[in-house]
Amino acid sequence: MISAQDWADTRLLWDFHQMGHAPHPCSVAIGLGSHDLGVADAAVDLYRRGMAPLLVFTGATSPTTRERMPRGEAVHYRERALELGVPSSAVLVEPRARNAGENIRFSRELLHEAGVDVSSVLLISKPYEERRAYATARKLWPGVEIVSASSPMTLDEYVTSIGDARLVIDMLVGALQRLLVYPEQGFMISQHVPDDVTEAYERLCRQGFTSRLLRNAPGQARSQTRR
Repeated sequence: MISAQDWADTRLLWDFHQMGHAPHPCSVAIGLGSHDLGVADAAVDLYRRGMAPLLVFTGATSPTTRERMPRGEAVHYRERALELGVPSSAVLVEPRARNAGENIRFSRELLHEAGVDVSSVLLISKPYEERRAYATARKLWPGVEIVSASSPMTLDEYVTSIGDARLVIDMLVGALQRLLVYPEQGFMISQHVPDDVTEAYERLCRQGFTSRLLRNAPGQARSQTRR
């Protein structure tokens, strides 16, 4: 049972995870691989709107995508973009990355090898991972402007698209934990997390929305996962 308080807390996390950036033309758009083909759709929409002349899709496979995307996340994203009318010359594929850090590092290497001059990146992720993607890119690609983007949708619409409300809440909780613990591990820049967001996260952990938490996270996050 998901209570009214659980939903209120989830909405706080949802709103915080989104950066609220206004898309504008950038050197390149990078779509981060995942289980969600909506990332590819969002990238195509931004390409059509003239926000980037080139798309990069990055991602190998993971336990959650191996069956749905057996050829790799980036390859399936590229196929989706071509189906939607993007010319193959406007799409590059980075097929090795298995986490957000590798998404950024390997995409950067690919663009360097292709001779693409990059001063700004339109970084496209799932809606609840905008902030994580931004923080990771800022750490690993300093000096480049990062603009976060995702499919424009509400929490309710996203839950409907996934079809599993509890899983969505678990994913939002897991993404928030990473914002808390990854800066100390050097994976991303540190960002201020407002008290009301932290409190919502802690309540959701106590309610058992913990399937996407890192089990060996240090210090504060470890104590927050106890029930």
